[in-house]
Amino acid sequence: MNILHSLPREDGFYMPAEFEPHEGCFLIWPERPDSWAGGAYAARKAFVKVISAIARWEKVTVFASYNQYENARASLPPQVRVAELSTDDAWARDVSPVIVKNAAGEIRGIDWGFNAWGGLYDGLYFPWDRDNHVARKACDLLDIDCYDRRDFILEGGSIHADGEGTVMVTEECLLSPGRNPDLSREEIEQVLRDNLGAEKVLWLPYGIWGDETNGHVDNICAFTAPGEVVLAWTDDERDPQYERSMADLNYLQSQRDAKGRPITVHKLPLPRPVYVTEAECAALEPMDGEPTRSPGERLAASYVNFYIANGGIILPAFGDPADEQAAAVLQRCFPGREIVPIPARDILTGGGNIHCITSQVPKGNR
Repeated sequence: MNILHSLPREDGFYMPAEFEPHEGCFLIWPERPDSWAGGAYAARKAFVKVISAIARWEKVTVFASYNQYENARASLPPQVRVAELSTDDAWARDVSPVIVKNAAGEIRGIDWGFNAWGGLYDGLYFPWDRDNHVARKACDLLDIDCYDRRDFILEGGSIHADGEGTVMVTEECLLSPGRNPDLSREEIEQVLRDNLGAEKVLWLPYGIWGDETNGHVDNICAFTAPGEVVLAWTDDERDPQYERSMADLNYLQSQRDAKGRPITVHKLPLPRPVYVTEAECAALEPMDGEPTRSPGERLAASYVNFYIANGGIILPAFGDPADEQAAAVLQRCFPGREIVPIPARDILTGGGNIHCITSQVPKGNR
């Protein structure tokens, strides 16, 4: 593996879309007791369902700590690769390399800086040094070269690409004081252009209400095809999410993508609000003597947090009437893929969902 200090765009590399073919997918075995209730036992069962579903269509690699390697290996299907690797938590989307590609199909990784979604300003845990080394180790495992961008804080869940020059982010996240406070919006956009091959950056105003990541785009809006997105939506004007989704809709309808196309927005209904229970709080260990959840706290539940596998859509389900509605919308958006709903509450209580715990490796040449 070579560590590169050039710019991907100047080297002819760009970020492909998630709906393009994958070589595989990374996940991290959950363990952290102040993130995952009840010693992560319920979360692991949910992870196994997600991993098994993805493994039907692509090669899955699961990173596990020294203490959990044997448990992970025994719990997972034999075709899943388990690799011992140290992390601080299990959010593979945000700590894995962002894989870029060139016209010849060669792939390389980008190693962004990671500071637990806000560092000492409003980050969710400390330290995060083991997470900050995952991307480079993953590139080594893939035997691909790696761009060093640790001087810029960015998580995989904060960016979406259409593979044709358009990248989508939220102002709420990328302009938050805990990320890159010394850079202007224009300077941040230039970093995205230089590293992701973006010709057009769409700046949605908001993410999901209450999202601990400062509003990652992957929980509110996602590309389903060039020029098409799904947007988390509620018709309930009393819901604090209503004004956020409406602002995002108005913005998207006023924009065109890098190819000059208007953006078609498919509304993806939100489930009813999901609240943390007293039992779930009691099953979480405190962090630095303080509880990490409060009874009655609303979680950032969204169907947009799905994973696009080569042959399927791995969709979070909440036991809600909107589960079937969301599946129907996504089936229309992805007619050639199987919709695979997986109960995801035990992932959601950890702070994210199916897209957050997965990170695709685009198909490419080595």
